[in-house]
Amino acid sequence: MVNEYTGPPAQELETFLPKDAKNGTSKYQITPAKTDVETALVAFDPFKERKCEHPTTDGETLTHLLKASLGTGILAMPIAFSYAGLVGGILATILTAIVCTHCAYVLVKCAHTMYHRTKKTAMSFAEVAEVALENGPQWGRKLAPFIRSCITYGLFITYFGTCSVYTVIIATNFEQVIEHYTGTDINLRVMIALLLIPLILLSWIPNLKYLAPVSMVANVFMCAGLGITFYYLVTDMPPLTERPMYVSVLSWPSFFAIVIFAMEAIGVVMPLENQMKTPQNFIGLCGVLNQGMAGVTLIYILLGFLGYVRYGDAAQGSITLNLPVEEIPAQAVKILIALAVYCTFGLQFYVCLDIAWVGIKDKFQKRPTLVNYTMRTILVTASVLLAVAVPTIGPFIGLIGAFCFSILGLLIPILIEIVTYWDQGFGKFNWIIWKNVIVCFFGVVALVFGSKSSIEDILKLYF
Repeated sequence: MVNEYTGPPAQELETFLPKDAKNGTSKYQITPAKTDVETALVAFDPFKERKCEHPTTDGETLTHLLKASLGTGILAMPIAFSYAGLVGGILATILTAIVCTHCAYVLVKCAHTMYHRTKKTAMSFAEVAEVALENGPQWGRKLAPFIRSCITYGLFITYFGTCSVYTVIIATNFEQVIEHYTGTDINLRVMIALLLIPLILLSWIPNLKYLAPVSMVANVFMCAGLGITFYYLVTDMPPLTERPMYVSVLSWPSFFAIVIFAMEAIGVVMPLENQMKTPQNFIGLCGVLNQGMAGVTLIYILLGFLGYVRYGDAAQGSITLNLPVEEIPAQAVKILIALAVYCTFGLQFYVCLDIAWVGIKDKFQKRPTLVNYTMRTILVTASVLLAVAVPTIGPFIGLIGAFCFSILGLLIPILIEIVTYWDQGFGKFNWIIWKNVIVCFFGVVALVFGSKSSIEDILKLYF
C-alpha cells in the first residue's frame, strides 16, 4: 500500500475559510475588515433613526413653508416693482428667490452632512452652525459658541418681535373695519388686548403636526384676500406702455431689501425639517423646499407686476391701502388678511417656542407638559403686552429684521457651507467660493438698505 503525503493537516481556522482553487493551487478568500468610520457610515442612517412623536408629511411641511413665506410682506411687492420696473422686477424677484432658496438649501444640506458625521438625527439652526465650526478648520472652532449664541438670540428676538407686529396688524385691520361700520373710534391698545385669549389658545396647539390644518386655513384666507385684491388690480388696468420696463440699477438695492425680508423664512427651515417623516425629501430638485419657493415666487411676481401696472408710483407700502375703503370687497380683504395673519401667528410663534423650550426643558423633568404650556402662555402674554405698550413697534422690528434676516438668512448659511466642506475643496476653479461671494453681496445690500429703510420709517414716525 502506497501512502501519499498530502501536506500537513488542516488547521482549525482553515476549515472555515472559503477556498478559491486556480491552476492547481488553493487560495483562501479573506475579506478585509471595514474600518470603524466605514462601518459607521454604512450602518447609521439619521433619517431612519430619527424618533419624532408626531412627524409631519411632505404635504403638511409644504403647507407650513408656504404660510411662512407668504406673509404680509407680499403686500409690499407693487412698491418694490417701482424700484426695478416691470421686466426688471420679474427678473430681480426670480434672482432674489434663487438666492434665498439656495441659502435655505445649503443650511439643510450641511445639516444632513453633520447628521452623518456626528450620529445625530436632528439639529436646530444654531446647532448646525456650532457643530460645523467645531468639526471644521482650526480658525473657526473658537467661534462655535459665539455663532450659536448669535443665531439663537437673533432668531428669538426677531420672531418674538414679529409675533408682536402680527398682533398689531390683526388688531389694526379689525379696528378699521369695525370703525367703518359703527362710526365709533376704538382704542387700538384695547383691540390688541382683546386678542390675548385667542392667541393663547392658538399657541396651545401642541406641535407642527396639529398646526398644519391651521396653516392650511391661513393659506385659504390669504389666497381669498389676494384673489379679491387681484380683481381690483385687473379692473381698469392702464396699458403696460405707461410703466417703465426697467429703471436705474441704482434703485435696485431698495427692491432687494424689500423682497428679501418679505420672502425670507430661514427661521422655520430647520424646525420644519426636524419634524418631517421623510426629511430627505425637504431638499432635492423636486423637494419640498423648491416646490414651495417656486409657488411663492410666482405669486410674488403676479402681485408685484399687476399692482405696479395698476397704481404705478402711487402704490403704497401695503397694496390694500390703495383699495377703496368704502367698498365691501375691500373691507373683506382686510378681514381675510387679518384672519390669515392670526393663523400664521402660531407658526411664527413656534420658532420662539422651540428655542425657549430647548433652553429650559432639561431643568424641568418632573412635569414637562405643565411647564411647556405655562411657558407658551407667558411668551404670548409678553408679546401682546409689548404690542400694547408700543403699537408702533413695526419699524423697530424692521430694523432688527434687517440685521437678523440678512445675516442669519444669507451670510451664516454661507459660512456654514464653507467650514462644512473645508477639507473636501470647493469644486472646479473654486466655483463655490465665487458663488458665495455673490450671495454675500446680496446679504450686505439687504443689511445696508434694509436698515436704511427702517431708520427712515422710525424718523418719519417720531420726527
